[in-house]
Amino acid sequence: MAFFSKKLGIDLGTTNTLVFVPGRGIILNEPSVVAVSEQDNAILAVGAEAKAMIGRTPDNVIAYRPMRDGVIADYRVTEAMLRYFIGKALGRWGFVRPDVLVSVPAGITSTERRAVVEAAVKAGAKNAYVVKEPILAAIGAGIPIQEPMGQMIVDIGGGTTDVAVISLGGIVACTSVKVAGTKIDGAIIDYLKKNFNLAIGDKTAEDVKITIGSAIPIEEELMMTVKGRDFVTGLPRSIELKTNEIVKAIDKELVEMIGAIKTVLQETPPELASDIIDNGIIMTGGSSQLRHLPELVFRRTGVKAVLADEALFCVAKGTGLALEHLDVYKKSIIAKR
Repeated sequence: MAFFSKKLGIDLGTTNTLVFVPGRGIILNEPSVVAVSEQDNAILAVGAEAKAMIGRTPDNVIAYRPMRDGVIADYRVTEAMLRYFIGKALGRWGFVRPDVLVSVPAGITSTERRAVVEAAVKAGAKNAYVVKEPILAAIGAGIPIQEPMGQMIVDIGGGTTDVAVISLGGIVACTSVKVAGTKIDGAIIDYLKKNFNLAIGDKTAEDVKITIGSAIPIEEELMMTVKGRDFVTGLPRSIELKTNEIVKAIDKELVEMIGAIKTVLQETPPELASDIIDNGIIMTGGSSQLRHLPELVFRRTGVKAVLADEALFCVAKGTGLALEHLDVYKKSIIAKR
């Protein structure tokens, strides 16, 4: 029983949900997808099992993401999803009601925040806390957020790009734009439709982004064969794609992400701005792993950007650390039950 902790940290993302248990690390990393049957509205599968169904379901089964742009779009399904993740994390200790800390985007409204707390409590949490993602990302990236020093964090996930300047444990300036991994995938889908008359699904678009995508044009391009359906003939067809075509396809989305970073830099007090020049911008979140994205940030803002270690897991690790030291981070922790 010794190893069992009554605390869980949940990085509730648009694309993936990660569960962190203090002392054991990240024990769960599954897609934020729920498969629902249309006839009786019953929930058939959650997580990895449900994601395998996306784009492949019969008419009466819908696989969808209850989180949109980092915010709960479907309350009932989110609650079911949380219940599943909490239950799976607890395993045979399923009778225990844990303390749960959930991450939320920086730009979230108080109503949306309450919805997260309520969903967590209904899903079996004893106490639910919510903390803004940039703070957790910073804690998880090992940044000393309690110090009187400006630190800039850019957390790019599936649904939102959160940009924040943190000093003395609080957020000094921040913004959140609903452009991140999912929008980049969408841009790739549109590009192939416009330029090649080829229809591809979300999963293929994501593969393209990961396999050959880049934020800036490169000389030695990567290549990939992409299979889809021809819009004109309706038949399957494959094409060869190169990196620089993807760079062109996702340019508009990247410009918006960089715009968010510039906005926050412009709102940052001068003292902290000079700290940021010294410390650089720390990038976290799954979509910050796009090739050469830190280089693009540096070119457009003049501030050096660094990808955090294990960028994908920073927020989840932050939830765990914040849970272990609730008293230290109490200033940043909001909405208790």
